[in-house]
Amino acid sequence: MKKKIVFLLLAVVVVAYGYSRINYKIKSENKPKVDTSRTDNKAKEALTFCQKNKYNEDFCILIDMSIHSGLNRFFVYDFKQNKITHQMLVGHGCCDSPWSQDWSKESPTFSNKDGSHCSALGKYKIGQRAWSDWGIHVKYVLHGLEETNNNAQSRYIVFHSWEKVSDTEIYPNGTPEGWGCPTISNTNMKIIDPILKAADKPVLMWIYK
Repeated sequence: MKKKIVFLLLAVVVVAYGYSRINYKIKSENKPKVDTSRTDNKAKEALTFCQKNKYNEDFCILIDMSIHSGLNRFFVYDFKQNKITHQMLVGHGCCDSPWSQDWSKESPTFSNKDGSHCSALGKYKIGQRAWSDWGIHVKYVLHGLEETNNNAQSRYIVFHSWEKVSDTEIYPNGTPEGWGCPTISNTNMKIIDPILKAADKPVLMWIYK
């Protein structure tokens, strides 16, 4: 009797494992392909803005919120090479959904309203580097440059890292959602931080959909 029970348990484990592998393969094969030509077009607009407003003309940061949050949608775009040099996951605001979950991974809501806990679309000037209670204890103040995001400072919206954010893509799962700040992984912040520190002019961060 015991042998039959053990055999049945092993059979269940094998079947479950096989199903999970098949399911994972299907999901992986169905992973959406990111259209980088859209990023290239945004980068051209970004460069024009940077030239006109005396911002850094070496690179900018583009965040495409139309992309599923489990896929790379944070792009460091090199103006000199005309290409993306770094890409990674980035979290957005949860709004009325539970904090640190991924309920709006496919279709986030945006708001500039204080207390909304949403991310806000628009161009930002990446400002002062300072101490953060989060991640690797580094944050960058964000200055909203448009009507859609000009409450960034009063809302304490900053760019920082968060240990809940993965270093690599996690689709079909989404990136954990915070209270409106663009957040990347601790490992990736260690890549981005030196780049921002070395910039001799203000760097543009553009969050769009």
